[in-house]
Amino acid sequence: MTAHQEPVDVIVVGAGLAGLKAAQELTDAGRSVLVLEARDRVGGRSKPGEIAGQVVDLGGQWVGASHRRVRAEARAADVELHPQYTEGTTLLSTGGEIRPYTSRIPKLSLASLAELGLGTHLLDRDMKTLPAGGPWWAKNARAWDAQTVESRLLKYVKGSTSRDLTRLLAKAILCADTAQVSYLYFLECLRQGHGLRSMIEVQGGSQQDKCVGGAWQIPEHMADALGDRIVLDTAVTAVEQDAHGVRVTTTRGTHAGRHLIMTAPPALAGQIHYSPPLDVKRAGLLRRMPMGSVIKVFVAYENPFWRRKGLSGTVASTDRALGLVFDQTPPDGSVGILVGLIPGTQAVAMSPLGAEGRRRQILSDLVYYFGEEAAEPTDYVDADWTVDPWTQGGYGAHMPPGVLTTYGDTLREPSGRVHWAGTETATEYIGYFEGALQSGVRAAREVLKAG
Repeated sequence: MTAHQEPVDVIVVGAGLAGLKAAQELTDAGRSVLVLEARDRVGGRSKPGEIAGQVVDLGGQWVGASHRRVRAEARAADVELHPQYTEGTTLLSTGGEIRPYTSRIPKLSLASLAELGLGTHLLDRDMKTLPAGGPWWAKNARAWDAQTVESRLLKYVKGSTSRDLTRLLAKAILCADTAQVSYLYFLECLRQGHGLRSMIEVQGGSQQDKCVGGAWQIPEHMADALGDRIVLDTAVTAVEQDAHGVRVTTTRGTHAGRHLIMTAPPALAGQIHYSPPLDVKRAGLLRRMPMGSVIKVFVAYENPFWRRKGLSGTVASTDRALGLVFDQTPPDGSVGILVGLIPGTQAVAMSPLGAEGRRRQILSDLVYYFGEEAAEPTDYVDADWTVDPWTQGGYGAHMPPGVLTTYGDTLREPSGRVHWAGTETATEYIGYFEGALQSGVRAAREVLKAG
């Protein structure tokens, strides 16, 4: 891929799914496009890796039952989907005890189950009051935005087990601790994801399917179609605009265009110099949307031994570093693989340990969950997204208290000739690949309408 110097209609910053989709839409509409990517690869938060001879997704991987845009892109790329393995017993680890269960409901005390049910009902009730596309207009918006998810949890959920499980569910969605996130923002995430149940479940939910060979094939296919319109290893440092167009300064030169679509995560977009400066609300928003923290882990074995024990490989844990585990065994069963997620403060604590230090802790957790056979893997790989310089965390950004009602209405508003995309700007499935694709389509349509 070679650099461009001639002016184009639209410059897109970022070759993740949002940027690639925006470029695809604009190219199909006959516009000239240049995509500038700081990394040496396309895909953004979609990234390939390898373990035990198998290609895996070090970034996002699941395709939800209702993620229609991702499914369409998978079909276009001739990528086959297969269901997440769930056969057998699921494990819940909480309070120093492992609780196996085979139904959708874990084996907890009646009091804990009642509290969880009440908490879920309250979330669903509050979520349904948010206006689509404008949660800051909700009747209780300012009161809810002044609270954290944690403060709301402490008020309505009294039991320690119920609280811990609710924290884990929220952390699994946000990759941030409940004390760090606005309750209003969490409700908006739930509204966009069609409710808590849809977001956390496998069958019929957001973890229903995976891509054979990896979801990273989707952005790779999209990029192949764009060809040399994409320039890699080119970080944007400054954006200038006037009545006639934009001028972008990068680490490898300058480029000119009529419009620009910015898809970088908010924290990174905020580090770029803008001339004239962004308005106060937009600049303030970029400074106040930190990324979550997550480390993704893969552990390979000669075979999926947990299946012989009648286990699904699925674990949810409130008391170990490895909080979430799923079966990642390939469809042919040629090797056994587990995939795990370390979200929130656990990721912050585990990051400095390095891969070898994390490996020791992860194997200890897996032995606790699955027995001594888990102590002898054939391979181990992890991806620490907290130290990735062009993402600085994952899965996406979130909003602390007060941000959504003060700055949120500028989230998708163009700044002159600069338009904003990325999964954080989605109106449906924020934080997912589906939301990234949706945002790319919206931003492209904005540019086409602007002329």
